[in-house]
Amino acid sequence: MERDRAAWFAARAGLELDPAFDYEIVGDDPVLPTPFHLGEGVAVALALVGQEVARLWEERGGRRQAVAVDVRHAAASLRSYLVLAVNGQSGAPPPRAGYFVTGIWPCGDGRYIHLHGSFNDGPGILAELGLGDAATAEEIAAATRRRGAFELEDALAAKGLCAAVCRRHEEWVAHRQGQALAGQPVVTLERIGDAPPQPLGEGERPLSGVRVLDLTRVLAGPTVARTLAEHGAEVLHIASPGLPTVERFEQDTGHGKRQAFLDLNDGGQAETLRELIRGADVFSQGFQWGSLERRGFGPRQVAELRPGIVYVTENAFGYGGPWDRRPGWEQLAQATTGVCVVQGGDGPPVLAPAAMNDYTTGYFGALGAMMALRRRAREGGSWLVRVSLARTSMWYYDLGQELDPAAATGTGDLSGVMIERETGWGSMRYLRPALRMSETDPFWSLPSSPLGSDEPRWLD
Repeated sequence: MERDRAAWFAARAGLELDPAFDYEIVGDDPVLPTPFHLGEGVAVALALVGQEVARLWEERGGRRQAVAVDVRHAAASLRSYLVLAVNGQSGAPPPRAGYFVTGIWPCGDGRYIHLHGSFNDGPGILAELGLGDAATAEEIAAATRRRGAFELEDALAAKGLCAAVCRRHEEWVAHRQGQALAGQPVVTLERIGDAPPQPLGEGERPLSGVRVLDLTRVLAGPTVARTLAEHGAEVLHIASPGLPTVERFEQDTGHGKRQAFLDLNDGGQAETLRELIRGADVFSQGFQWGSLERRGFGPRQVAELRPGIVYVTENAFGYGGPWDRRPGWEQLAQATTGVCVVQGGDGPPVLAPAAMNDYTTGYFGALGAMMALRRRAREGGSWLVRVSLARTSMWYYDLGQELDPAAATGTGDLSGVMIERETGWGSMRYLRPALRMSETDPFWSLPSSPLGSDEPRWLD
């Protein structure tokens, strides 16, 4: 990939690849069968991460370094949970209860809507459609054909359920939420409190000594902390013992992390989280915007507990505008921003062949966290970093959709970029980090392990 094109890709995200930065992006799209520049796009996102890692390393007195990203490897990272194997078993996770609702369905006005069963939304969506839990696919399709797509989307949103109409891109950019996001960069940083500068000091790796509290689940948020871990951060993932999750996703995003349970409904355990925050550098959360604030863990509340904190938040539809508290997932970001319509070509809308927004948003979130840490080292302050699936999806759309899916080369033989390791889950074979660095090559020091495997405390 030519450097000028890579720089243009970065600029479309509101970011800059320094012309003096020593980086190389090897290969070109199409890798995956899509008209979108998914391989090159994620490779540029990773190059931006590498640039920031290199800057942090120089802040610590390290030597300048070169960065390389292979487009095929980067594209494979958008499907890493699919290539991961545990005890010889690989592939997509088994369907969850209620998840059969998830998919793109036809509506009576000739439009399509993506319903998402989420963890618990399936029964509620079926109820709104006038169906019981034993409904068949044929019955769901018949029920959605009795409704208008936009009317159904509004009705489900009013109940806090996950759905999005498959819009054309021009419809999204005319939408109030699309307009709110269009004027924002892909990564936003905001100073939310005062604190003295906190230099990084000495360390063996770029993020040595940086403590990250990871309160996220399902791909995008967990990828933020996983990316920080591959550059030396100490990551403690906090999960609730009462919330459902997807084991395969936890296996994929658990590299480099310790795992602990805390139930925030218990006052004592909520106080444990407050104590952990006081010792943290980064607090990363991916719950519905505003939900943690009601529990006392919103950005400014956390900044009061720990002046100098970097608070990273990821959501589906961005910040500002009428949808910023609406729940959503990868598929809904694709649907509402126009990706599914383009991917479907002359036929019905379909999803792109990768979790393009989840993983890339995670990389952007990690980039923002490191940008904030560098600013904290120089000028102090507490910082809020915001990223969203929909804004990332809009960026991919802006990169163009002229590729021929039939010309896709595929990711090829990945054996040379796979790692085999004993983990808390058993023998695991997984994709190593796609970013390569000449002085501080990324790696995960800890193997992936099941939720709740560790105590909720920082290492001495």
